Amino acid sequence: MKLQTLYKLLFIAFVTVLASCVDTLDKIGFTIQPENDRVSVGTDTLYVSSRTIQVDSVFSRTKYPILGEYIDPVFGSIRSEYVGEFYYPENQSFKDGAIIDSVRLTVSYSSIIGDSLAPMRLAVYKVIEELPKNKDYTNFDPRTKSDMSNPLGTKTFTGKNNTYRTETYYTGNTTQTVKIYEIYTELPKSIGQSFLDEFKKPDHGELKNTDTFRKFFPGLYITTNFGNSTILNVNLTSLNIFYKYLDPKGSSEKTDTIRTSEFRLNITPEVAQINHIQNNNDQLLAPNDKGTFVKSPAGVNTEVTFPISEIYSKLTNRSLNQARFMVYALPEANQDEKVKLSPPDHLLLVNKDSLKGFFENRRLDDNVTSFYASFDKETYSYNFGNIAAMINYYKRQKKEAFDLTYYLVPVDITFTTTGSSYYSSGTSTPTAIYNQMKPSAVMLENKPEKLKLDIIYSSF
Repeated sequence: MKLQTLYKLLFIAFVTVLASCVDTLDKIGFTIQPENDRVSVGTDTLYVSSRTIQVDSVFSRTKYPILGEYIDPVFGSIRSEYVGEFYYPENQSFKDGAIIDSVRLTVSYSSIIGDSLAPMRLAVYKVIEELPKNKDYTNFDPRTKSDMSNPLGTKTFTGKNNTYRTETYYTGNTTQTVKIYEIYTELPKSIGQSFLDEFKKPDHGELKNTDTFRKFFPGLYITTNFGNSTILNVNLTSLNIFYKYLDPKGSSEKTDTIRTSEFRLNITPEVAQINHIQNNNDQLLAPNDKGTFVKSPAGVNTEVTFPISEIYSKLTNRSLNQARFMVYALPEANQDEKVKLSPPDHLLLVNKDSLKGFFENRRLDDNVTSFYASFDKETYSYNFGNIAAMINYYKRQKKEAFDLTYYLVPVDITFTTTGSSYYSSGTSTPTAIYNQMKPSAVMLENKPEKLKLDIIYSSF
């Protein structure tokens, strides 16, 4: 037999065996599975309803308060002020022979909302009673605890025309330099003198620790009393007491020298700081066929209702595998990008009944009863992904047909990155979720074709 003929016979034999195997494998799944046990898959669409709601107040304990007033032509006005205690480090002290030179309040910030050149005026008032504990809500009125007869000091400013310093941050191989703007407000020298007099008392009087210091100096109330075009995102608030003292034989020639120093206190997370927010949201709450709104701080949420009762009968004998939920935002094309309010960076989808206590108890999203989504600039949307776990959870909890009412809430999220290396950027995991205090707002589409759940079932 010729070699070429042998190759042809082997090829024909191989093709015959392969065809036989394919025919057998094509049916093997059904030959071992009974007819009644076959898996069936179905799809459905559940249309979600939504409306805009006003919130009375939100938990506002924050490291970075906002200050000022801004009127947005689309989203209404925001006015914010804050009151805070000052943390007293126990190693703080005056040099011997101190003589008070001056006292000032320093408000530092790195970003603003609104018109950076519009004039504003900051005003500082003395707090005369200890701030309440566990009352860190945006409807707390600082005036009830302050001496409002006269301000301790005022300062006219514009957002970008103040003194600034620069700070450099290093992130991986990236270097970022940030301008930190500062507003200096001169306060009465008598404040510094009262601190010095108390420090000179036996055991430093009420300046011996943080608790007694709080009684001696309950804090300051910082507000604005002129202008409505700018809101500052405050990084730090400091009380600076400048003084001079004699340094005996302190010079290189061993002669007495007059030196200067500073007694500095800051508002820090260890002490109370409360943001008071006022909003005018009337135009957002009016009936609107185009969409609903979310707005921060302490303004407006969107309430969404998932009509699970419409598919409840299908849930009793089927497994819900997928329910994808996405919210689309509507851009405001006619607004000036430099001054308009931007969409929140993140939205929290949380059960209406679970919202109270969520932030106070420092809860995180669990991807079962609460979810978060980040704003996608490319699609102008918030994608919450598959929320089937939420529906399945409440199906187990309830024994009859039900609907679910959830809120969309603007939030700030702190992420922690783990597993980063030269080859990988690592995995970012939320470690803290707060009510967003930075001004933001957006309209969300509520048309049925945009606000829906795409559902996949399976059953045996």
